[in-house]
Amino acid sequence: MDTSYPREDPRAPTPNKADGTAHTALTLGAPLPPPRDHLIWSVFSTLYLNLCCLGFLALAYSIKARDQKVTGDLEAARRLGSKAKRYNILATVWALVPPLLLLVLVVTGALHLSRLAQGSAAFFSTKFDDSDYD
Repeated sequence: MDTSYPREDPRAPTPNKADGTAHTALTLGAPLPPPRDHLIWSVFSTLYLNLCCLGFLALAYSIKARDQKVTGDLEAARRLGSKAKRYNILATVWALVPPLLLLVLVVTGALHLSRLAQGSAAFFSTKFDDSDYD
């Protein structure tokens, strides 16, 4: 029994050069950047206390992504970080759209009321005689 290391697969074909000697080619790609966990964004989303607790869900996935990154499972860390990013985007949109919508409604309502008041200013400046009440 052969116990020498490293073992090679005897069935694997070995490429040969033109002169008959074997060689091995190793292709290295550019290293992937480490997965992002978006933890700071998740903390701020959680502290803002948005509806449906989307910030808290983002924080949970961010912590899971950081744990997976520490343990070395980079694919799971990327997947969980992507989910955290999605929940953070939803929480940010959910936190920004209602106040902006309310601001737009207040401004348009104020503009409408100012135009209505200009049109009815003549009515309020009318002076009545005492004979009108008899």
